[in-house]
Amino acid sequence: MERVIGWIGWMRLRERRMLIWANRRPSGNRLFIALDRWLSTVTHMGGATFTLATALLCALLAPAPWSTAGWQSLAAVVISHIPVAIVKRKLKRLRPYQALPDVNTCPKPLSDSSFPSGHTTAIFAWIVPLLLIGGLWTIAIAPVAALVALSVAWSRMYLGLHYPSDVAAGAMIGIGTALAVNALWLEQSPFL
Repeated sequence: MERVIGWIGWMRLRERRMLIWANRRPSGNRLFIALDRWLSTVTHMGGATFTLATALLCALLAPAPWSTAGWQSLAAVVISHIPVAIVKRKLKRLRPYQALPDVNTCPKPLSDSSFPSGHTTAIFAWIVPLLLIGGLWTIAIAPVAALVALSVAWSRMYLGLHYPSDVAAGAMIGIGTALAVNALWLEQSPFL
C-alpha cells in the first residue's frame, strides 16, 4: 500500500510540474505574445457554443459525407457531456488556480470541478467524426484538426483551468464517444 501511495504522490508532483510549465508566461518575446493570443482565443473552440453550432451548420448545410460527419459530431458532443457532467458532480477536484499558488488564469475563470476537461472533451468529440470521413480531404484537414484540438487541450492548462490528467481524460472521453457514435452510425446506415 505504501508503494501505491508513493506512486500517487510521484504522479501528482509530475503533473503539477507539467502544469506549471504549461502555465508559464515568458514576457517580452513576440512568439510568446502570439502564443498567448492564440491559446486565449482557440480555447473557445472547445466550448459548447462553437462545437454545437458548427456541427449543426455542417449537418444542415454541407454536402454528403460532410453532413453525416456534422450529425455525428453533434451527437458525439452531446453524448460525451453526459459522463463529463456525472464525473464533475462526483469528483469535486479544485481547479489548478484554486489549489496552487501563483497559477496564471484567465479574467473570468470557471469554478466548477476540474476533472475532466469539458472543452477538451468537446473539441475531440467534434473533430474525430470529421477526420473519419476519409479520402483526400481528411489528409488535407488532419494537420489543422490536430493543431486545433491539441491547442484547445493545451490552452486549458495554459489558462490554469485544468491539470494534464483533466485534459487527457477529456480527450479520451471525446475520442471514445466519437468513435462509438461513428461505429453505431455506420452499423445503422441503410446504404451499406
